[in-house]
Amino acid sequence: MIILRSILFNLVFYANLIAQMIVMTPVYFLLPRKASWIVPKNWVRSNHWLMEKIVGTTFEIEGLENIPMGSYIFAPKHQSFWDTYALLPWLDDPFYILKRELTWIPLFGWYVIKQRMVPVNRAARGKAMSAVMERTKRELATGRQLIIYPEGTRRPPGAPPEYKFGIARLYRDLQVPVVPIAMHPGLFWPRRKFLRFPGHFKVRILPPIEPGMDPDAFLKKLVEVTEAASDELLVETVRNNPHVPLPATAKRRLSELSA
Repeated sequence: MIILRSILFNLVFYANLIAQMIVMTPVYFLLPRKASWIVPKNWVRSNHWLMEKIVGTTFEIEGLENIPMGSYIFAPKHQSFWDTYALLPWLDDPFYILKRELTWIPLFGWYVIKQRMVPVNRAARGKAMSAVMERTKRELATGRQLIIYPEGTRRPPGAPPEYKFGIARLYRDLQVPVVPIAMHPGLFWPRRKFLRFPGHFKVRILPPIEPGMDPDAFLKKLVEVTEAASDELLVETVRNNPHVPLPATAKRRLSELSA
């Protein structure tokens, strides 16, 4: 049954993406930039509904009161494709620093360009990276929120933390609060697998880390608070969803926590 539900969800998920991009494109491009966020945010809401009805997966968000007004860096744990889009409806005017190649994709790239995402050539150095930073500062100065994954790439639940120093450089240079987010969607939408598992999990938005700390001290605090919340949620999520298969990293971490 899980295999059939997973296949059905994946088919409907991508059909929904294509259909909404085609049908809603005129609306998206006629609306002012910020107002046009309603199109992708509604697409996200529809995906949450589909995942609940087809797969049986739901979630709740704790700590919405910790989201500050204005500009900040939104720094979630990154385990799944789910967390690349799932929280967009709760952000006012977010943007990403992303590979410039994504802007070359027909239709999708046009959506990205309209929202003034910041493209980066990963092979670039020096002046090119300085230009990316200046562009990011300009976007934040208008009250927007930068989404950055501190570990850079998707990591399985329970994996040892591998935070990149890049988040500390951004914290130092951009001088805005950083909002850590802990969650375990990777238990229900595993990376590199087509299976989707039913259950319920929490997204925990932690208090913002205000600007002004030494970058090394900031990174240490970011890792400490995020990983402490992540461990707590891992134990709780597994206890409340005993049917969900665990990756080796989660089993190992649970064993360490119970020792």
